[in-house]
Amino acid sequence: MSIYLNCEKGNTKELFVYFSYTKERVKQIKTMSMRKWNQEKRAWVIPYSIEAIAELKKIFANETLIIDPQINLEELNQYLNWEMSRQQMMDSMEQQLILKGYSDKTRKAYLGHVCRFLYDMKKDPNTITRDDIRKYLIAQIEGRKSHAYVNQALSSIKFLYKYVLVHNYNFLDIPRPKKEHKLPQVLSQGEVSRILSVVKNLKHKAILTVTYSSGLRVSEVVRLTLSDFQTDRKLLRIKQGKGKKDRYTLLSDKAMEVLDQYIIAYKPRKWLFSGEDPETHISERTVQAIFKKALEKAGINKDLSVHSLRHSFATHLLEAGTDLRYIQELLGHKSSKTTEIYTHVSNKDLAKIQSPLDRIWKDD
Repeated sequence: MSIYLNCEKGNTKELFVYFSYTKERVKQIKTMSMRKWNQEKRAWVIPYSIEAIAELKKIFANETLIIDPQINLEELNQYLNWEMSRQQMMDSMEQQLILKGYSDKTRKAYLGHVCRFLYDMKKDPNTITRDDIRKYLIAQIEGRKSHAYVNQALSSIKFLYKYVLVHNYNFLDIPRPKKEHKLPQVLSQGEVSRILSVVKNLKHKAILTVTYSSGLRVSEVVRLTLSDFQTDRKLLRIKQGKGKKDRYTLLSDKAMEVLDQYIIAYKPRKWLFSGEDPETHISERTVQAIFKKALEKAGINKDLSVHSLRHSFATHLLEAGTDLRYIQELLGHKSSKTTEIYTHVSNKDLAKIQSPLDRIWKDD
């Protein structure tokens, strides 16, 4: 039995896929994200692109695929060969990242950047020039990507050429965009209280409470285990945080009250906060969604992420008079300059300054 792939031209090019019906074939073609059913032609429709044809060819690898002569098979074969080469390259890069001790999150980010870069270039990376890379990065900036995003993209590309392709590294001497100085978004203590009070789900409340009370990154809170809590010392141990560093941070009495209720109710085993599968921890995306929902319920209309709880923890400590060096240690910052950013959002000293308007209208 055969699969027929026809090409029909119109305002937009589409590919019509015809085959004798079987449940298995329908199941297979439904794995294509861009497919749709055309009732009039009684055929499946996919985009007219080499990528779509290549995907179809992979899906029906055990079938006889009859392709319309209008389709450029030479270009298709080149693409399939490049796809195979690209996958091998990505596998090699992931292995190098693992060997060099990069975190899961950084590995995922680097691989994503390189995958997007290679897809955009659509040519052998050994033929890509310095000017090609410069144009790619400029396009990212002009597309309103943040400077941090573009810097990481460049670091990813440099890693590819230096450790995977073992290319002449000098041609990657490309200037980086100036680092943006953005102030962190901080919640007031009243807003934090409102957020925590509106969360009724005990597990969700426990997650947000310990995140704020200990100043955790979302990647750290999802990986907590019961053994990390040292209640007698009122300390929480963070194992292998950012930069592969262990540290201790505060363990709040009030947070432990909430956590004790949660532990009695949920009886966590491997992870303090497990996902649907008890053997895996809750995902960072789920925690972000929990925080967003809590913001809405609290009536706080700000574009914030759960990381704002960590920023708020640091700022509130500073406003309460905690030495910046201790805050740096609690947050796990390598440099004190990173922690100093909270001096720009704290109202500890700013609140003491009187506005000139208040002096002008003092006697009115």
